[in-house]
Amino acid sequence: MVIPGVHIKIENLAHRYRARSALVLDRVEAEVAPGEALAILGRSGCGKSTLLHILAGLMRPSAGAVYLDGKAVEGPSPRWVMMFQQPSLFPWMQVAQNVGIGLRFAHLPKAEVASRVAEALRLVDLESHAEANVQDLSGGQQQRVALARSLVMKPELLLLDEPFSGLDTFPRAALQRDGRSIAKRLGLTLVIVTHDIDEAALMADRALIMAGPPGTIVEAVAIDIKGPRERKDPEVRTARERLMQSFEPPAAEPWPAAVDNTPAADATDAA
Repeated sequence: MVIPGVHIKIENLAHRYRARSALVLDRVEAEVAPGEALAILGRSGCGKSTLLHILAGLMRPSAGAVYLDGKAVEGPSPRWVMMFQQPSLFPWMQVAQNVGIGLRFAHLPKAEVASRVAEALRLVDLESHAEANVQDLSGGQQQRVALARSLVMKPELLLLDEPFSGLDTFPRAALQRDGRSIAKRLGLTLVIVTHDIDEAALMADRALIMAGPPGTIVEAVAIDIKGPRERKDPEVRTARERLMQSFEPPAAEPWPAAVDNTPAADATDAA
């Protein structure tokens, strides 16, 4: 299942929630290449989740536009899916039923639903849990179900709104690694909103650094690491340090050296 990713172009985007309210986003411009993994990185309140919701077509910007493969985004589309912080699974359903719920609403043949659900569960390493009740799963496993539910729709773009932030260290690291690996294997374009510098270093090919409010993109940082990534890898540590520098305030100018204006002692006085 190889899916061509989409090209994203953001042009002069601005947004405010009400007509006279303060700007949340201001003059945001960016491009994302097909198949690229992009992190939108910034402190809480800088507007990064608002930007992701606009990318998903869940809200209209006050000004500017978002284009996917040259077509303006005007609402949600089956070409892209969004994962949120909470998996929002149906607790009375089994894992496979949760994963296939969107396909059932699309009225696809049962055989195709079963095949696509099985493939999605294999991708997230949950094939042995297909008949388990989601309430019996760990938090990390529940997010894997949510990821499989997104992948089963065969999107071209996967939008992640900090879906791993509530997990413990080890399941979070495993999902960060596997989420990137799956997106690359399938050719998906991946956009990750996060305030976690480690997550950006582990998952992204490039990070856009946001500041605000109002939210603006202040820097783009390339994360050019080949092959699988682990937190302990020297290249990952280097990328993390580079991203940290983007959030450090500029060094203060040193105070001028004190000038001693005391008149020098006369040689005769010293005698």
